[in-house]
Amino acid sequence: MLRHHHTFWLVATAFISLVLPSVARFKKQHESSGEVVANADPVWNIRHVLPPLDLQNNTVTDVKVNVGDVAYLPCRFPKISTTHQLEVSWIRRSDWHILTTGTYSYTTDVRFNVLHKEGSDDWTLQLKYVDTRDNGTYECQSYTGTGVVSKYVNLHVSKPRATIHGPTELHVQEGETVTLVCVIQQSKPPFVFWYNGIDLLNNEDERSRFYVDTEVEGGKTRSSLTIKEARYTDSGNYSCLPPHVDSASVMVYVTKGDEAAAVYRRGASSRPSLKPSIASFIFLTFFVLNTVNFSILWGR
Repeated sequence: MLRHHHTFWLVATAFISLVLPSVARFKKQHESSGEVVANADPVWNIRHVLPPLDLQNNTVTDVKVNVGDVAYLPCRFPKISTTHQLEVSWIRRSDWHILTTGTYSYTTDVRFNVLHKEGSDDWTLQLKYVDTRDNGTYECQSYTGTGVVSKYVNLHVSKPRATIHGPTELHVQEGETVTLVCVIQQSKPPFVFWYNGIDLLNNEDERSRFYVDTEVEGGKTRSSLTIKEARYTDSGNYSCLPPHVDSASVMVYVTKGDEAAAVYRRGASSRPSLKPSIASFIFLTFFVLNTVNFSILWGR
């Protein structure tokens, strides 16, 4: 009996010595990670693009983004004193709508959010999924004991355009391999859709003759559509549609060999003949001679 008790206490002691320190370490790590999250800088990943702390009034900053991106409108105000509660508001100048005051939002547009850490100088306005209608001037106001200090941000939202290399009309022979290349400058869309008319093209089926390849090269995206063994029924309008980008299109005409020859023969037969011109000349000459003879007879 004593032997069993002795064994039990040995196991219990080993368990406590091994498990409890691990639990303590886990708790400490959890608390420290929670502290890190609580004290995290909300603008740490964009701090390198924020302007330096400026005490001047009526400063102007330009921010340029593409449609669909996230815009960060910077605003920094230093605390006047430890006893003064700084109150900062963001105002959209196009309609004078107050978007936020402090960290509270006064708009139903959930795309707006203020990034501010308690005690910091940053009052960055975050705007998600920007659109061209968001273009304009935004004012960041700080209410001080002596008045109002303002900083302005001009938001410029642009929509990139896609272009397809080559002519707007492409003529190929049946059986050839066709490659269309679409380039999107100053934008990196995650995917690009290709359409033939209203039909979406994809290369999920290994037997498909259509193959799409999209890659990012520096500040642009390049997407290519390859049509293997082109058929007469592949003729149509091919469009490159990246998200948040103006699309581009090209007309592709696939012709058979005998059809191309027929088109050539029709073109050759439509050339004007010289016979009508000769007949017209003979008729005019005959008319002039008869007119002269009539005049001579009338004169007599």
